[in-house]
This record gives sequence, C-alpha cells and structure tokens, in this order.
Amino acid sequence: MDINQIIDNIGILPEASKNALKEIITEVTYPKGHILFRADKVETKVYFIKRGIVRAYTEMADNEITFWFGREGDTIVSMKSYVNGQKGYENIELLEECELYEVKKQALHELFGKDIHIANWGREFAEQELLKTEERFISRQLKTSMERYRELMNNNPGLLQRVQLGYIASFLGITQVSLSRIRAKFR
Repeated sequence: MDINQIIDNIGILPEASKNALKEIITEVTYPKGHILFRADKVETKVYFIKRGIVRAYTEMADNEITFWFGREGDTIVSMKSYVNGQKGYENIELLEECELYEVKKQALHELFGKDIHIANWGREFAEQELLKTEERFISRQLKTSMERYRELMNNNPGLLQRVQLGYIASFLGITQVSLSRIRAKFR
C-alpha cells in the first residue's frame, strides 16, 4: 500500500504537512521470520505495512499467544513505548518478507510541535489505534471462537492462505483441532 494512502486513511493533511511527514519516513525491507519488536524493550519506531503480514504475540509459560495480525496498510506500534516511553509487552514477527515504512518516534513528535495539522493527524492516529485495541479486547472477551473466526474471515479473507493455522488457532484462543471443526462448518 502506498504511503499516501496510509497517511490519508489516518487523516487528511494539507499538502505541505503531508510532504513534511513523508520526509521523515523511510522504506525498509525485512525477511520472513524477522522479529521487529521484542517484549520488554522500549521501541522507538513506528511502522506502516506497505507489503506483507505480521503477527503480534506474547510468550506465556511454554507457549506463544497471538493477539493481532497486521497486513498492508496497518500500523505496527508499541503503544506503551509510543505513549509512555516504557517497555512494550509484545513481540512482532514478520510472517512474510515485509516492505515497511519506518518513522522514528522522536522525529514524529518533533513534527507534532511544529505543525498543528500533523499534531492533529497524530491524535487521530492514536485514537484509531485505541479503537482497534478496544475492538480486539471486546471481541476476545464477549464473542465465541466461532464468532471471532467469522469476524476474522470477514475482515481478513485471505488470511488463511498467508498465516499458519497454529497462529490463527492461538489468536482465537482454541486448539488447531477446534479450528478444524470450525472451518468445516464454514465449508
């Protein structure tokens, strides 16, 4: 996804502000399997996915729990690091080779102080990330695994072709056997 589309999806900026924002954005590419963020580390960068898919997970006892998938157009950010400058709790793994747009948090925050349009864009960015987190929380707490599967397939129809079923089962909070049963009901 083009950086202009990503910026505009967050909020429309005047051309001069948009250009100033784009000046602090660089393109980077990382291979499949790369760990972009590590838990218990303060993250100083924000990424937008140009091409590829990622997962956010945390390690619990002897297994990993996937709680988010990101794809083209999505933002990769540790909100705990972004907002409070504290160590994050998530690991971000690239499930495909990814082309990303990278922004240093410090440079972004400097722009917030110089340009009210970019500051408002940053507020909209944070609000959208908060809403996404709230939706994930509510889905996890109030919906059945069948409802979460349906929602995942409606919002990310190509996900099954791009992500290991074990990660999807973990995301849904079920075993792979239970996921197979759910998938059979949708055929």
